[in-house]
Amino acid sequence: MPRRRATPATLAAALLATLAAAQEPPGKALSPRNANYVIEVSLDPVAKTLSGRQTTTWRNLQQTPTDELYFHLWWNAWRNDHSTFMREDVMRGRSDHGDDVREYDWGYLEVETATSNGVDLMPSRRYAAPDNGNEEDRTVMVLTLPQPVAPGESVTVELTWRARIPRTFARTGYRGDDYFIAHWFPQLGVYEAAGWNCHHFHAATEFFADYGVYDVTLELPDGLVVGATGRLASRDEVGSGRVRYRYLQEDVHGFAWTASPRYLVREDRFAVEGLPAVDLRLLIQPEHRAQASRYFHATKAALEHYGRWYGPYPYRQLTIVDPPYRLGAGGMEYPTLFTGGSAIINPFGGGSPEGVTVHEAGHQFWYGVVGNNEIEHAWLDEGLNTFSTARVMDVVYGRTKLRRSYLNPPGGRPGGFVRVLFDDVLESRAIHGSRFARFIASEGPTMDPMSVPTFLAYPAGAGSLSYHKTAMWLHTLENYLGWERLQPAMAAFYRRFAFRHPKPEDFFAVLEEVTGEDLGWFFDQVYYDSVQFDYAVAKVTSRPAAVTGYVEGEGGELVYRDGKKAGEAGEEATIYRNEVVVRRHGGGVFPVELLMVFEDGSEARRAWDGGERWRLFVDERPSKLAYAVIDPERVLLLDLDYTNNSRLRAPEAAFPARKWASKWMIWLQDLLTTVTFFL
Repeated sequence: MPRRRATPATLAAALLATLAAAQEPPGKALSPRNANYVIEVSLDPVAKTLSGRQTTTWRNLQQTPTDELYFHLWWNAWRNDHSTFMREDVMRGRSDHGDDVREYDWGYLEVETATSNGVDLMPSRRYAAPDNGNEEDRTVMVLTLPQPVAPGESVTVELTWRARIPRTFARTGYRGDDYFIAHWFPQLGVYEAAGWNCHHFHAATEFFADYGVYDVTLELPDGLVVGATGRLASRDEVGSGRVRYRYLQEDVHGFAWTASPRYLVREDRFAVEGLPAVDLRLLIQPEHRAQASRYFHATKAALEHYGRWYGPYPYRQLTIVDPPYRLGAGGMEYPTLFTGGSAIINPFGGGSPEGVTVHEAGHQFWYGVVGNNEIEHAWLDEGLNTFSTARVMDVVYGRTKLRRSYLNPPGGRPGGFVRVLFDDVLESRAIHGSRFARFIASEGPTMDPMSVPTFLAYPAGAGSLSYHKTAMWLHTLENYLGWERLQPAMAAFYRRFAFRHPKPEDFFAVLEEVTGEDLGWFFDQVYYDSVQFDYAVAKVTSRPAAVTGYVEGEGGELVYRDGKKAGEAGEEATIYRNEVVVRRHGGGVFPVELLMVFEDGSEARRAWDGGERWRLFVDERPSKLAYAVIDPERVLLLDLDYTNNSRLRAPEAAFPARKWASKWMIWLQDLLTTVTFFL
């Protein structure tokens, strides 16, 4: 049977049919749908190439006309080692591909023809260098149109192109006959009031695109199990051992697909009262088949809690991919599809598949629905999602998740766990334990404030800024405001900016509006500056006061007056002057509390606005001070050194043996803690 080839006319007809279906009935669209694609692509499994034809229809949403279209050609980041991506990959000290890149590892995306209304646009084609003047980078292509596109008007462009599939760079590519294909076609940038927002492909950032309708047909060799963005509309055998899969999805800003002969297919359904039902399709490796229930459980946990906290998942289906280990495609989000990751021997608690699944499923909300600019403000999805992931993991799996052994539960639902080594303090919501606080104190994050566009941040520190620092200041904000105030604010942000492109200022404004709190002092420090927070207890002393006092019988208040009895209810006692000196080592200022614990078991708490460089707190009572703690509830998770937040009262000078024993015991405790960490 002869293979059917699409023509520009059939592609245009398919586009019109798709757009007509998407617009009926009126009001059905969730997004502006101003960037729409009809794509047909054919895979050559021997040459590892894609041959594509696409019709792209774009509508101008701005108030200014434009006579140019900017396209991302993402795969040209791996055309050679002169691209911006490859240069930055060296700077960040890591590579998703490895140090040795062989000739057949490289990939590319080459546009062969471009027309609009019958006009050849290829003579106008040029490659732009909007970010750094790197003229050898070909990840941004510009086409000049025969006439400007006025506000509200549309233009249609037909392209043919050819791509060489890379041997997995940045979680896209092939290994043998396993494929994960993402950011693989010429994709429009975003036209804003200031002009086209279309950056190079940078090593430490991801993507930004408008929402639209995708109608994608994949022609592949038979024998592959396929997963893709959207819903499968048809599967047709076209002869010569080839199969055509057609996928449709409205209101998304990208399209990814995967194919492998080894995937096993498992299906389930998310159905929780009060939230829309979602069909779940899992493509899992045969050696991981026993973990299918864990994938589904974690996905449902994300859909339920994100849905209740922020707003419902708006699509009817979600595809979960457990990619082959050697493919290197794990842990990434795409519209209505995400990749997880696991291992053959994988006791519960190591972070996969549960942790990575919750995180990537969560990106369907922060990234998928709220379409921020990941190139300039990656923290608006990565940070909000890391924060939300930690909350889901706490609520569903408990705080001591990283050091547990998995007990095979009936029905696949985690039920019983054995806690090992770490306690709730170390495995708190401080992102993935206090070790990340140390990481955040490293060179990269302190080189740049978060307000620096992500693609301009120091590559080695951009990730920790976007993920960990953001999540930690959000957890700090939760501790400060309370979840009952922060949650409605984040829900309002999600709902207001669904299928839009919010900026950081939008997030800050919504939080202040909904909480009714002026938070500028906080955002000025954690976002617009790179200050460090570090509060410490510097000195703790206790000595007899100059007077004798009394303890009031009923309320326990200390009452003394020149050594004379202040009432019949009191009992004479020695009064101690207890002093605590607290310090602010870092540049950051945050209101903190001081806890003083006394030998008789009593406590005193004092509030401090945290502004001075040091402050003396005095408490006089008939008991010596045992120890003092600054920020005892760990509200300020951005504090870089918790080891100096508490201090015992200094040993008495009359007991030198106890003084030295205390020092050696502290040293021994630190040693044992260090050894335990590596067990």
